[in-house]
Amino acid sequence: MTRFQPQHPFDDDRLHEECGVFGIFGTDDAAAHAALGLHALQHRGQEAAGIVAFDGAQFHVHRSLGLVSDVFASEAVMDRLAGPAAIGHNRYATTGDTVRRNVQPIFVETDMGGLALAHNGNLTNAHMVRKDLVKHGAIFQSTSDTEIIVHLVALSDMNDMPGRLIDALKQVVGAYSLVALTENAMIGVRDPLGVRPLVLGQLDGAYVLTSETCALDIIGAKFVRDIEPGEMVIIDRDGIRSLQPFPVAKNRFCVFEYIYFARPDSRVDGKNAYEVRKKMGAELARESSVPADVIVPVPDSGVPAALGYAEEAAIPFALGIIRNHYVGRTFIQPTQNIRHLGVKLKHNANRGELEGKRVVLLDDSIVRGTTSTKIVAMVRDAGATEVHMRIASPPNTNSCFYGVDTPSRDELLASRMAVEDMADHIGVDSLAFLTVDGLYRAAGKEEGRNNDQPQYCDACLTGDYPIPLVDREGGHGARQFSLLDDPS
Repeated sequence: MTRFQPQHPFDDDRLHEECGVFGIFGTDDAAAHAALGLHALQHRGQEAAGIVAFDGAQFHVHRSLGLVSDVFASEAVMDRLAGPAAIGHNRYATTGDTVRRNVQPIFVETDMGGLALAHNGNLTNAHMVRKDLVKHGAIFQSTSDTEIIVHLVALSDMNDMPGRLIDALKQVVGAYSLVALTENAMIGVRDPLGVRPLVLGQLDGAYVLTSETCALDIIGAKFVRDIEPGEMVIIDRDGIRSLQPFPVAKNRFCVFEYIYFARPDSRVDGKNAYEVRKKMGAELARESSVPADVIVPVPDSGVPAALGYAEEAAIPFALGIIRNHYVGRTFIQPTQNIRHLGVKLKHNANRGELEGKRVVLLDDSIVRGTTSTKIVAMVRDAGATEVHMRIASPPNTNSCFYGVDTPSRDELLASRMAVEDMADHIGVDSLAFLTVDGLYRAAGKEEGRNNDQPQYCDACLTGDYPIPLVDREGGHGARQFSLLDDPS
């Protein structure tokens, strides 16, 4: 299940960005393209990275802990990853420890040949399935839920790899986007509700599968379309074919991709993330504007919403907080007596834009509230006469179990406090969040949220979990299956 693991001691108040996947089939230097794609997806996972390539005769694997620029810095490493097909993965651990054996893509040899698998998401019945697999003799090499899919593929009696993968996925519950590489094909698949993103691109004669369109841009590939919820695409030397092996369901795409996860320049479920974030800020201004002299984003994630708010409220926008982009993950741990100064490693007040002014601080979310408290104090110390905080998303009240690493519910500030109490805790003159309907309007649903048939997965904001939490609920609400059953 999901756990919260801060990246470094001064970045512990964010939701962490799941994982990123990338695959390319049918081009020279496929691994080099994959490495570039993973660079563009670095925001989706900074703990580890890996690439598996196939040269027509054998698979080549390189995986390690660290950032993409470190893992694939060596020319010798890239030279070994030869071949016209490759898949890659950036990891942020939502299940399994941060150790080398959990780094993806997973690679195994089966009776049908090699199989590499990269997974973005989280299986909500992983514990139950793993227990069944071990009972029937499976031996696991990792603690990642992704390995469960590989074991189910190996047990399947279907006569081709796509069929085996479908067979395996019918036995799991959860949110996932997968990219797989076999000896003759690359396969992409999304869960039936389409919670996690996956897009299709084309580069000359090659096909690309990846989490976000920014990874297409970096290699000069053309965006073709989103992979549909519940769709499987199979790409081989004959081209591409599409299957719909799972029952049709209502799309419940993760709304937090718009709020924070996706890179601003990515096209997300048909919309530009930057533009949606600006609209969130505009909706927030319409809902809860306050007299002020300046609109200041909490960088960098608050910038688009702050621009939208400033335009709608006709109040000047200013970079009243400057972010230091050069704080590394390995920065030396400070001694306890100066730990409270740590926020200034990442943010510093721009006094000239704050002193003597009524300030509206714009951010995308509040998780624990620790960083917000420090930033508000910094802005007051810089001479702001009033500090109002506006959050361009609804209160984050529930944990995610679909591939986002979040604190437990009792650590989420909004689950423990009313908005007025949160304002006192953070130290602002006023605090307001975007409403759920305002969020939906910004994302293109003019009527707001349809409570009978919600258009997005917003469980972290509403507690409405669209996929059964099988392991947490002891199996209630989802099929209890045996691995000996016919999964059809």
